[in-house]
Amino acid sequence: MKALIAAGGHATRLRPITWTTNKHLIPLAGKPMLWHVIDKIVAAGITDIIINVNPGEVESMRTVFGDGSIWNASISYLEQTGGAKGVAHVVANAESQLRGHKFLFFLGDNIILGSINTFVDRFTNEGLDCMLAFSHVKDPQRFGVPEFNADGTLKRILEKPCEPPSSFAVTGIYLYNEDYFDAFSQINPSSRGEYEISDINTWYIEQGKKVGWEEITGWWKDTGTPDALVEGNALVLDCLATDQFVIEGTIEEGAQIQGEVSIGKGTRVTADSLVRGPVTIGENCLISASYIGPYTSIGNDVKVINSELEHSVVFSGATIDTTERICNSLIGLNATLVDARRTHPKTAHRLIVGDNSFVEL
Repeated sequence: MKALIAAGGHATRLRPITWTTNKHLIPLAGKPMLWHVIDKIVAAGITDIIINVNPGEVESMRTVFGDGSIWNASISYLEQTGGAKGVAHVVANAESQLRGHKFLFFLGDNIILGSINTFVDRFTNEGLDCMLAFSHVKDPQRFGVPEFNADGTLKRILEKPCEPPSSFAVTGIYLYNEDYFDAFSQINPSSRGEYEISDINTWYIEQGKKVGWEEITGWWKDTGTPDALVEGNALVLDCLATDQFVIEGTIEEGAQIQGEVSIGKGTRVTADSLVRGPVTIGENCLISASYIGPYTSIGNDVKVINSELEHSVVFSGATIDTTERICNSLIGLNATLVDARRTHPKTAHRLIVGDNSFVEL
């Protein structure tokens, strides 16, 4: 079996962060989002992995994930061709690599609790043609939604219905046989101009193929918004094994480390600082006279001085030097936060705010 990970798109809801960073490289719990996806795929026994990327992004992805040898796997990269034509088209783009194989299709911005092993095992052991993962959500109209017959069997999958027939959402984790490509040849673009994965799934059902489904228990997070990313970071931190919290930096006398905390090489935590986990801090950082609260992930080469920070994701190269408390925030690459009271006039705020930014003063 092979795996295809969708890691393209433009993530417009996450701008300005995604103007310069591919969404799938955004760090969660100290590692790129996609890293956690690859971990789960390999743990399920699938080691032949294709990552679908935007045109021109192969090398930037390869720099982060390499050839897969870190996981004892093989990773190849495939540029999306033909433009953005929908999720179903992402798989069609990889037909030459997937024809003749059963495969897992994983949307790279989906983060789930636990493993996908049971999901993959059912698909294989029951000889299924298609396997779908469902999750109960409060807003199913944002997703593909399954409709059931009176006897509880699947009737069809509807894409973003105004009146959802169930409270389930189809998550971004799918298993297919090579009938997928026959299905794709028989569907048409939707009113949005996209080839919908829901139409593929409905084709399998209507053709009488063996379609199974499994409910994801625990949590499932589609990290499509800033709030969802911050929450996803917290959920991943909660699930990290204790042995993944390692302190390799320098903790000066007078500093306090409480709970599960990971601190990278070259990082220094000075006196009068408190770090309360779960927290991950990267390499070559400076935490000086500051409070780092729970559910915070900090990248490499970050400076946090005389500040309070919690439940946030801080990208590499950022500097935070402000007496204001920072919470529930995304701080981008090389961003700088400083105290307005150190400049004149002291009652004013000086801002450089990019497109689609959100600022709360």
